Amino acid sequence: MYNILVCDDEKDIVSALRIYLTAEGYQVYEACNGREALEVLSKQEIHLVLMDIMMPVMDGITAMVKLREQSNVPVIMLTAKSEDTDKVLGLNIGADDYVTKPFNPVELQARVRSQLRRYMQLGGGVQAKERETLIIGGIELDDRTKEVTLDGEKTALTPTEYDILKLLMENPGKVYSPAQIYAAVWNDSPYGTENTVAVHIRHLREKLEYNPAEPRYLKSVWGRGYKLEE
Repeated sequence: MYNILVCDDEKDIVSALRIYLTAEGYQVYEACNGREALEVLSKQEIHLVLMDIMMPVMDGITAMVKLREQSNVPVIMLTAKSEDTDKVLGLNIGADDYVTKPFNPVELQARVRSQLRRYMQLGGGVQAKERETLIIGGIELDDRTKEVTLDGEKTALTPTEYDILKLLMENPGKVYSPAQIYAAVWNDSPYGTENTVAVHIRHLREKLEYNPAEPRYLKSVWGRGYKLEE
């Protein structure tokens, strides 16, 4: 059983999410602001967080900043259609995905399953049949332990960042459009993916490039997409 924390100050939304998620067999914890969410996270083993952005006491953006100081647990933002700037900011500071209100229950459940699957593969002690290591330049990805190192130093990636990097490392030199990356990593339709993928690529560069403005590995191909250069 996976534990999911729902953080939203609207009781009707929390109630609806609790119904959808418990029907899928998840254990649901609740919080009505970012401060309460951090308190729950300090006491319970949480496998995924659904986090609203606009909340009293402590908003979702502030809570995510504090959360990322100590955990890579996946975070799906719950956003309004008018909060495009906050979506990009949330992704930039470590959120893995977002769902726009009013949300489709089927879409929400699919995104939850996708994030949980990647997170448990990354940190849940899943044993692979054999060691699988990808090496490009100073970047080494061990798919058995789900660890990434840069010039021998361990680099902490979120599950989404890990999956994007693995996709590119498995196909060095191949150019992927943002839509192709989104479809492969999120296992979802490519609608509206340009900004989402760009933010995660930028975040990867900040972690894997000594000078993100002039990347050695994660290259942009004008008008086409991204590739990992050997």
